[in-house]
Amino acid sequence: MLTDAEFYGTLKTTALFAACVVIGNLFVGLLLAVLVNQKIPLMNVFKVILMLPWLFPEVVVALIWKWLFSPLFGMFNYVLFEFDLIEKEVDVLGQPGPAFAGVVFVCIWKGYPIVMLMMMAGMKNIPHERYEAAAIDGANKWQQFLNVTLPGLMPILLVASILETAWWFKHFTIVWLMTGGGPSGATELISVDIYLQAFTNFNFGRAAAESVIILFLLMIVSFIYSRVLRDESQ
Repeated sequence: MLTDAEFYGTLKTTALFAACVVIGNLFVGLLLAVLVNQKIPLMNVFKVILMLPWLFPEVVVALIWKWLFSPLFGMFNYVLFEFDLIEKEVDVLGQPGPAFAGVVFVCIWKGYPIVMLMMMAGMKNIPHERYEAAAIDGANKWQQFLNVTLPGLMPILLVASILETAWWFKHFTIVWLMTGGGPSGATELISVDIYLQAFTNFNFGRAAAESVIILFLLMIVSFIYSRVLRDESQ
């Protein structure tokens, strides 16, 4: 298996998928955490709404978005037609590039709330005196974010990155229900390949070998995670 180019292609797709989703979750989660941390009327209502994607089961999320992306009766094509952006139906999940982008988008939509929650908790622990001192020194809101908020959140960002990487690298449910690993293997993650090898090709040896490799990769991530926590506690 270690000499199989197809396996390394699947591993590359999985790494790209995990990187895109993790970066997207961190960016969207941090951005929304900063926004909802502002003193705006009814902001508590928006916090609840923004947390809803995290509360939905992954099966429900996958089926809803698969329906929305449907070229025949999906809302996505309907909106594009209404604004005259397309002339014929777009099969998002039927083309390699759009399918990969669509799956990544849905996973970000599903995963950003937990990152947002972590960032909000981290912001509560940043002393307000730091912002007051920065304002006295003439720092604007953007400078306060770069020099006060971001450094204060760096330990949480690091831990969130490691946890998110471990979670999305072995993800299966949303990708399988939306695309089944297709089209043309564009969304065939290592978890999908393990499932196909075991329960479609009945190649249990290959599936077990891939599972062991993923185990070792996630153990490395867990080791990094434990090192980060130990260093931070010291």
